[in-house]
Amino acid sequence: MAASIELPGNSETIHLQQQVARLQALLEASRQVHSTIHEEEVQQQVLRIVVRELEMAGAAFPASGLEYGDAPVVDPSGATPQNPSYLYYGLDDRNGNRMADLVVAPPDDRELTIYEADFIEGLALQAAVALENARNHKRNLEFARVQQDMDAARDIQRSLLPQEQWEIEGYSVAFRSNTCYEVGGDYLDIVSQSDGSLVMVVADVAGKGLASAIMSVSFRAAFRAMAATGLPLDELANRMNQHHWTEGEEARRRYVTAIFMRLRPGQDEIEVVNAGHNAGFLVHPGAEPQMLQASGTPLGLLPGMGYSLERCRFGPGARLLFYTDGLTESFKADEEFGTENLLKLFSECPSSKADAILDALWIALEDWSRGYPQGDDMTALALCRTFEDLPA
Repeated sequence: MAASIELPGNSETIHLQQQVARLQALLEASRQVHSTIHEEEVQQQVLRIVVRELEMAGAAFPASGLEYGDAPVVDPSGATPQNPSYLYYGLDDRNGNRMADLVVAPPDDRELTIYEADFIEGLALQAAVALENARNHKRNLEFARVQQDMDAARDIQRSLLPQEQWEIEGYSVAFRSNTCYEVGGDYLDIVSQSDGSLVMVVADVAGKGLASAIMSVSFRAAFRAMAATGLPLDELANRMNQHHWTEGEEARRRYVTAIFMRLRPGQDEIEVVNAGHNAGFLVHPGAEPQMLQASGTPLGLLPGMGYSLERCRFGPGARLLFYTDGLTESFKADEEFGTENLLKLFSECPSSKADAILDALWIALEDWSRGYPQGDDMTALALCRTFEDLPA
C-alpha cells in the first residue's frame, strides 16, 4: 500500500490561491462598477454584482428606488422593510458625506461568511468612488452647459451697449463697461432725438450677476421706448420709475439708480436728472467741480416719485463724468478708492479727450486694486467739449 505524503506548505498555498481569487473577483467587480459615468448605472451594477456574483437574496438602494433580486428590500412606498438580518453599507464621498445606502438581504437570513462580508465592504468602497465620480461628471456637464449659456448671455449683453464711438462735432465722448461676472447690472446708452439732441444715461441695477443683467435688459427696453417719444428728461425719469414699480415685487428688489442727460450740440447748456445715482462730475476750466446730486430715490423703489431737472452750463473746455459705484468702491484690502480720489483724477487729467481720460481712470483703478479681484461692475461715460480756439 502506498503511503500518503502531505507536502509541507500545501494549506498555505491553497489559502494564498483563495486570496488571489478573491482579489481578482473584487478587481473585476471594481472594473464593472467604474465602467460607467452615470449614477443610476453605477448603482445597478453594484446590485447586480451583489445578487448574481455573491448569490445574495436581494439588494437595494432605497433612496433611489433601485432593487435587484428576489427579497423584498424596498416596498412600494419606498421604505425599507425592517428586517434584522438585512445589512447596511453606507457610501460616503471623500469628505465623509453620505451619498447612498446599500441594503443587502443575505440568503435564508443567514450571516455572511468572512469572504462575503469582505467582498461587499470592498465593493461598497469602490462603489462610493464610482458614485462620486458619476456625480462630479454630471455636475461638470451641468456647469459646462451653464457656462455656455452665460458666455452667450455676456455676448448678447455687450451687443446691447453702444457698438461704435459717437462722433459729435465739437465734443469728445467715450464710454466703458466691465462686468464683475460674465454679465452684470450696469447699463449705458446714447439715443438720438428727432430734434437733434442726444439723451445719455448711465444706470446701475441693484446687485450683480444674472438677475441684475435681466433687469438691465428690461430697463433698456423701457428707456429706449420712452426716449423715442421725446419726453422731457424729468418726465422720462418719472415714468421710468413708475414703470419699474409696476413690474412687481422682484423688480422692486432690483431697483435701478440712473443719471440722465440731454445734450443739444453747440449749446452751452445741458440738462441732467439724477435718480438716486452717484453724483455726476461736471468740471469747467478754472472752476470748482460741480456735483450733480440725486433729486430722488432710485427708480422702482417708491411709487409716484418725482424727479427734478437741473440745467447746467457746459461751455468750451467743460468735461463731465457719469459712472457707477464699481469705480468708487474699488477696494484694496479694506480701503476704498472713494469719490474724492475719482474726482481728483478726473479733474486733473491733462487730456481733453474723453477716451484718454477713461484710459487714465482705468489704469489708476487697476494700479490701486492690483492683486485684489474686481468686486462690482464698472461703467463710465465721459463727455468733453472742445475749446473753440483749439483743434479737437
